[in-house]
Amino acid sequence: MTFTIPIENGNGVKDAEADSQRTLYPYVTGTSVVAIKYKDGILMASDMGGSYGSTLRYKNIERVKAIGKHSLLGASGEISDFQEILRYLDELILNDNMWADGNSLGPKEVHNYLTRVMYNRRNKFNPLWNTLVLGGVKNGEKYLGMVSMIGVSFEDNHVATGFGNHLARPILRDEWHEDLSFEDGVKLLEKCMRVLLYRDRSAINKLQISKMTEEGLTVYEPYSLKTFWEFSAFTNPTVGAEGSW
Repeated sequence: MTFTIPIENGNGVKDAEADSQRTLYPYVTGTSVVAIKYKDGILMASDMGGSYGSTLRYKNIERVKAIGKHSLLGASGEISDFQEILRYLDELILNDNMWADGNSLGPKEVHNYLTRVMYNRRNKFNPLWNTLVLGGVKNGEKYLGMVSMIGVSFEDNHVATGFGNHLARPILRDEWHEDLSFEDGVKLLEKCMRVLLYRDRSAINKLQISKMTEEGLTVYEPYSLKTFWEFSAFTNPTVGAEGSW
């Protein structure tokens, strides 16, 4: 998008062209991120797909990244905007480290910063097309929050973005509890991701799980879930549907 702005100088007003870049519509996007608190910290899961429109163009995109020493960030939405957010956060963490005061930003501070960034861009009618999940552990305190592309944010014991907000959250409300072990937490995330794989056309069967504890970040190797596609509703989905082909 190009527009013309007048510039005042000593000789009068002259027109100058300035390019204003806007993400008018997301192009390469990632789908749901699901995260929970468990007894030792935070678990976060996402697949590794990147959709170009309705085409699953990329199948090796990491959408969960470490932020500083204590935080873990996951994103759904436009991949290029997520990369821009990571650049902002790199600058934030670098400036914080330059103080060399023995302190470092925790997940709550990073979440507040992201809320301000997303809301600021929304007010400029130039939003970053992402929904972000920010979790972490600092001084023994677990933190998990989410912020939308227009700056709406909240904290909870479990969060999900995209289709996960509709399909995974009911499962989490029924089965999550505060004393989840690591193994039970992974099983719960796998159950959510399996449902999303069945129902979300943008999801792929290549899952990556990350863990943040007081000791630091662990990112596990991607793997595939065991699936079953012989359900009768999958085999012939139009049976009993009036007016269907």
